[in-house]
Amino acid sequence: MANTKEIQTRMHSIQDTMKITNAMYMISSSKLKRAKRALEESSDHFYAIQSSIARILRHVPDIENIYFGTDTPVENKRVGYIVVTADKGLAGAYNLNVMKLVEKELEANPKGELFVVGQIGRSYFEKKGYNIHRHFQYTAQNPSIHRARVISEEVLVRYNNKELDEVYIVYTKSTNGVDSEAEMFKLLPLSKADFSTNTGFEMMVSDTTRYVPSPSAVMNAIVPNYVTGYIYGALVESYACEQNDRMMAMDAATGNATDMLKQLSIEYNRVRQAAITQEITEVIAGAKAQKRKKKSNE
Repeated sequence: MANTKEIQTRMHSIQDTMKITNAMYMISSSKLKRAKRALEESSDHFYAIQSSIARILRHVPDIENIYFGTDTPVENKRVGYIVVTADKGLAGAYNLNVMKLVEKELEANPKGELFVVGQIGRSYFEKKGYNIHRHFQYTAQNPSIHRARVISEEVLVRYNNKELDEVYIVYTKSTNGVDSEAEMFKLLPLSKADFSTNTGFEMMVSDTTRYVPSPSAVMNAIVPNYVTGYIYGALVESYACEQNDRMMAMDAATGNATDMLKQLSIEYNRVRQAAITQEITEVIAGAKAQKRKKKSNE
C-alpha cells in the first residue's frame, strides 16, 4: 500500500491535470460558438448558389458540361479525396472516424489522390504510405473562405485537365447537435438530380430567359463557387464538430479525474488512519513496557 506522501503527490498531479482539461473545455466551448456563427452566416450564400444551378437546369435540362460527368470508363476513373482532419488530438474519435472511412475507400481505389487538411491526417496517411498529393497547412484551425477557395482551385484544375474524374470530400458532420459522424460527399461531377426541386407543381419555364454567352459558360462560372462554398461549409462544420468532441472528451476526462480523486481521498484516509493506529499501538505498547519495567524494579 502506498504511503500518504505518494498518494498526496498523485492527487496534486490529478488536480493539475483537471485544471488543464477544464481550461481546454472552456476554450473549445468558445471556439464552437464562433464556428456555429460562421456556418450560419455562410449558409444563405451557399443556398443561393445552389438555387442558381437548379434554375439553369430547369431551363436547360439537357445541358452538357464537364462538371456533370466525364466519359472516362469506370475502371479507369481517377478519384481524389479531400480529407478534413484536425491539427491536434484529444478530441475523442473525431480524427479516427474520418481516417478509417478514407482508408476503406482507398482499399477500393488504391491510386486515389489525397488532399489532406490537418496535421493528424497528414501524419497518419504518410505512415501508411498513401499518396498525398497536397497537404493544406493551417486550414483545420482557421477555416476561411480563402482557404476553401485554395482547396477548390487545386481540385478544379486537376478535374478540368481530366487528371481527376471524381472528387469526394470526407469530413465530420453533426447529426443532432451533440453527436457527429464521418461523412463522404461527392463534389464532382455534379448530379442533376441533387438540384431538382419538388415543389408539388410544375414550375413555368420562361421562353425569354437567356444566358450570356451560353448556359454552359454560366455554369462554368457558378460551379467553382458552389464547390468552394461546400468545401468551406465542410471545413467549418468539421471544426465545430472537433470542438464539440473535444469538449465531450475533456468533460469525460474531468469526470474521471474527479472519481479518481474520490478514490484516492478514501485510500489516503485509510492509510493515514492506519498510520495513526500504528502510532497509538506503539505508544500503548511502550507505556505497558515501561510500566512492567517499573514494577520489576520495585
